[in-house]
Amino acid sequence: MADAPSSGVQEPFDLIRLSLSERVFVKLRGDRELSGVLHAYDGHMNLILSDVEETIMVVDEAAMEMDGSATSPSVKVAKRSIEMLFVRGDGVILVSPGSRG
Repeated sequence: MADAPSSGVQEPFDLIRLSLSERVFVKLRGDRELSGVLHAYDGHMNLILSDVEETIMVVDEAAMEMDGSATSPSVKVAKRSIEMLFVRGDGVILVSPGSRG
């Protein structure tokens, strides 16, 4: 393998390592999304985030069933802020680093 700078991305976890102490976007199972500062991670993709904003998409199928229409279900968005959060890795679908300027 060719020599690469120590800060280069060679493997997927390198991208996560370079995102330590930076804001990341995390997509989770169950229509949940997180945005927060990454402090730690491991090989199972367990994450420790701070200054987290969680966004939850809630599909309201009951409202659709009540009016009987064939339209798409109503989606409500709930948001909350969390100071510090441990994310279990088996729920992580995607981790995206913040933009680099």
